[in-house]
Amino acid sequence: MKYTTNLIVMSAALLLISDCSVLLAQTSTESGWRSIVEDRLKAVYTRREFKEKSFDAEWFPDSSGYTIQERDTATNKKTPVSYSLPTAEQTKNLNTDASKNNPMISPDGNHRLEVRARNIFVRDLKTDKVSQLTNKAKDRDLSYRNLKWSPDSRRVVFVQADATDVPLRAMLVPGDPTFPGVRKQKYGRVGGNIEMLRVGVVDIADQNLRWLPIELPQEGYYLGQVEWAGNSDEVLVEKLSRFRDVRDFLLWSMQDGVNTIFHEKNSAWAVGSQEKNLNLIWLRDGKEFIVISEKDGWRHAFLHSRDGKELAVLTPGEYDVIDRSVVDEELNCFYFYASPKNGTQKDLYRVPLDGSGKMEQISPADQQGTHDYDFSPDRKWAFHTFSTLDQPPVIDLVEISQHRTVKVLEDNHQIQARMEKLNHRPTELLTLTTDDDISMDAYLVKPRNFDPSKKYPVFVYVYGEPYAQMVLNKWGYGQIDFHRVVADMGYLVVSIDNRGTPAPKGAAWRRSIYGCLGPLSTEDQAAAMQALGRMHSYVDLSRVGIWGWSGGGSNTLNAMFRKPDLYDVGIAVVPKPQPWLYNAWFQEIYMKDRKVNPEGYAKSAPINFAEGLKGRLLIVTGSGETNTHIQIIEGLVDKLIAMGKSFDYMVYPNRDHGLQEGEGSRLHVQMLVARYLFEHLPPGPMPVDETN
Repeated sequence: MKYTTNLIVMSAALLLISDCSVLLAQTSTESGWRSIVEDRLKAVYTRREFKEKSFDAEWFPDSSGYTIQERDTATNKKTPVSYSLPTAEQTKNLNTDASKNNPMISPDGNHRLEVRARNIFVRDLKTDKVSQLTNKAKDRDLSYRNLKWSPDSRRVVFVQADATDVPLRAMLVPGDPTFPGVRKQKYGRVGGNIEMLRVGVVDIADQNLRWLPIELPQEGYYLGQVEWAGNSDEVLVEKLSRFRDVRDFLLWSMQDGVNTIFHEKNSAWAVGSQEKNLNLIWLRDGKEFIVISEKDGWRHAFLHSRDGKELAVLTPGEYDVIDRSVVDEELNCFYFYASPKNGTQKDLYRVPLDGSGKMEQISPADQQGTHDYDFSPDRKWAFHTFSTLDQPPVIDLVEISQHRTVKVLEDNHQIQARMEKLNHRPTELLTLTTDDDISMDAYLVKPRNFDPSKKYPVFVYVYGEPYAQMVLNKWGYGQIDFHRVVADMGYLVVSIDNRGTPAPKGAAWRRSIYGCLGPLSTEDQAAAMQALGRMHSYVDLSRVGIWGWSGGGSNTLNAMFRKPDLYDVGIAVVPKPQPWLYNAWFQEIYMKDRKVNPEGYAKSAPINFAEGLKGRLLIVTGSGETNTHIQIIEGLVDKLIAMGKSFDYMVYPNRDHGLQEGEGSRLHVQMLVARYLFEHLPPGPMPVDETN
């Protein structure tokens, strides 16, 4: 049964008085509701009471100790405090030479690179003489990045980006309201011109500049790793085709030119935008390297000789390397992150470099959640961070050999105490299996005064695109702080990772959406909701709302337009209803362009299915958007108007993709989402017979 707006308001008032959670039961007035929710959200977004403390530490180069930036209680300023190993006792502050950590200063400490007036200069730190290393053409829009010194301090490798032919997009800027200013920004759109790149090497002594003889395709290409290849005569270049379906590692030397030491091609993509595959790791004095690839259907680490010959698969088996960590050549092992049995977790493992594939878990097996490690240079120690959705990060210093905790460096106990005062229900991690036997990870947040004998409305948080997972057992992830507040308003809050999200479930899972973002994720989300309804009788599928940000905003539109009988309310924040107007860097990885893939773009675009809208829809954006710019959205707004569809539209002036510019902006956005949900979908439980 669907509810009219009048019934929503009346039902909500009754629920507030009777059977809703403690949060809303205190009052039945909107002002009272607002004050309670607003204070909770101010704690999250204004006072930042649930934001973990920053941890700023640096290892001594010889691994004998570390320095932490600690806040002085007297001055409230951060100051470096040093500790020695193995006891982790405070020691005399070391006056380390900051220049050694400055990549612009040469390894011998004699020169410093400077980039100004769109050119590269070098300053002799002994004589203060400045020499110009590049000469920018006046009619070209050039910039320089990725500057790196050769080990012998004689040369510099860099990337030149030419954006001359990339179109400019005009944007209004704050100023006189009658005569606003205009600024223009380069925007490489799907199918349009992108920056043209090339790699240069320049000698410091005589300013001799050489451009590496790398083929420059007319459509453009991208670069990953660009650096000196362990010596001062060879440069490593990772080259990616425009659609990221071809990847090459090139080794250039002044004597031998360019040689390809690794080549990979995939019918979908070789490297996704999450960039987990990028870069290689040199080992054994540059004689061998480790490269991450999904060429066998899983994300694995492969060992190669310097000339490119594959020597071994270091991580064989049906599981993914989530990310790499470090190599310990003394112990002859490679450390990496994985979670073979649970895509919501992240653990540290290691395997030998001999190719035997014997996998050993390093992070504690009884700590189910997310682990991260910052290793010391000798790989014997690490700063270890562990958290879950419900447990704030605990950072300890561990001795890796036995994973022995030497010292707890930060436990975020104040946040833990605040969490306990909230008396919230633990976040539940679920596996939802559809009729087609597709299993998806999900998290579920219930109201504090949850009654399993009654039915609750559901509020879905969706992302669903290949850039990121939402269902991770990690502190602060998936908008969990906001969703706890929404749950205590009287909703079940659920987030689901459909096929196509970058979960560690194999390349086939991740690439299932290739060529057409939107349709499969919409089908998976709807099927998972049906599975949730079958799993739990307290799930009210007659009252379902959905919201998402960016790609999640796009999937919210798709849900409202393609599945109008399932979703009653949708809130799409900074969506991209016309994906062919989006940026080339992201969209083309997964869909190429409209010349190559017209059908995929037609089927994926929410704007093409807008006639299906039945429920209440709120679209939110910022007029200062540089990512999903406002014109992408206004085409949909115009179409909804032309079709006579009822919807709501909120534009935040001069805000960008995160809608955070200006005092109180993010709080206002979250309050808007909460209010719109409350006004158009009745919160709280209902007797079973009222939901039939």
